[in-house]
Amino acid sequence: MSTPLNVAFHTLGCKLNFSETSSIRRMFEDHGYGSCKIEEGADIYIINTCSVTDFADKKCRYEVRRALKYSPNVRVVVIGCYAQLKPKEISEIPGVDLVLGAAEKFNIIKYIDGLSKTTDKGMVMAGEVSEANSFIDAFSFGDRTRSFLKVQDGCNYKCTFCTIPQARGASRSDTIENALMNAKKIGASGVKEIVLTGVNLGDFGNGTEVIEGTKPKKEAMFIDLIRELDQVDGVERYRISSIEPNLLTDEIIEFVSQSNKFLPHFHVPLQSGSDKILKAMQRRYLTPLYTSRVASIKKYMPHACIGVDVIVGFPGETEEDFKETFNFLKDLDISYLHVFTYSERVNTPAAEMGEPVPMNIRRERNEMLRILSEKKKRAFYEQHLGLTKQVLWEPSKQEDTMIGFTDNYVKVQAPLKSNQLGKVQQVTLREIEENSLVSISI
Repeated sequence: MSTPLNVAFHTLGCKLNFSETSSIRRMFEDHGYGSCKIEEGADIYIINTCSVTDFADKKCRYEVRRALKYSPNVRVVVIGCYAQLKPKEISEIPGVDLVLGAAEKFNIIKYIDGLSKTTDKGMVMAGEVSEANSFIDAFSFGDRTRSFLKVQDGCNYKCTFCTIPQARGASRSDTIENALMNAKKIGASGVKEIVLTGVNLGDFGNGTEVIEGTKPKKEAMFIDLIRELDQVDGVERYRISSIEPNLLTDEIIEFVSQSNKFLPHFHVPLQSGSDKILKAMQRRYLTPLYTSRVASIKKYMPHACIGVDVIVGFPGETEEDFKETFNFLKDLDISYLHVFTYSERVNTPAAEMGEPVPMNIRRERNEMLRILSEKKKRAFYEQHLGLTKQVLWEPSKQEDTMIGFTDNYVKVQAPLKSNQLGKVQQVTLREIEENSLVSISI
């Protein structure tokens, strides 16, 4: 009997990518392939790429070089959003053997069989993004603490800075029945927390298949999904990974506030605190609606954690526009920021707008908001000192400690107790250390 080929994976980007990588890994295992780290000399290396940041090409090239360093004859396969957007460019990276688009990546076994190491440019199998018209479910597995469960894919929005619709196609979703089945599988494995993921999660319910030329008919709403998931035995905690403010209804907020399983943690993209810039971005809300969403969350859950995405340096963003964003965020009752420096994307309207912000100013604005985020996070943590909270423990990068998160996403650490990993434990929050982790007493 021949020795099975070993496959290694590397994932760039979002939780959705992690859920899909995990499902593809299981696909290989079901077909008799082994699994290993790239440092252990894999036969096949699969890089799942992202297109959100400006470093997609650089990161992809770095991973290819790293793979060849450990295993010169490794067959390198690139999938993911960047692979759909730039297949030809990726195929010309030395060492890449195969590039699969959005519709092809879930048939990867078919393309891998018989693939040999080439000296020429890699083979490209990437059709039009419209061919990615069916929902393929996925969830991460093997982590003792949490699983990322994909319930939605694609996006029908046309934000002027974004390439995701070009990389993943139109909005489509899992059925509630199948999502429940996957949640039960995850719960039965002993995983305590499920993070719901998607490109535009709040747009759940557009059906599992996109029919070109027709408008999707809503088959369900996101609130219907979370009500059903709340009843699944064996799952202790759910998080909503990210939800657009115009889709985050009072009904959803009130439901989460009354649920014992859905946690008081919301990540709500803003992108700008300037209504002028929001209009240029073609976002589907203005700042008054965002303010009302935050107020509603805090009304029902004063202790809730609220994370915010924001982009700095969008074309035409003046110093006054940025100050408007900064002051809007400073006065908002939020917990932390994810700050992105705008970078031009080919084939997006924003890239053709003119009035580019100099890169040094973009970086300065990023740094200002990063510092604001640290202040917001510390103030949020300080509100919890002395309180008793439930923490789900997981391994830390430091061998003698473990880390965990409270229901409302306060990050905590404690001396390692291996028998507590993967378990939810009640602890008291005692102090904030320099690295912003909250020490606890057990």
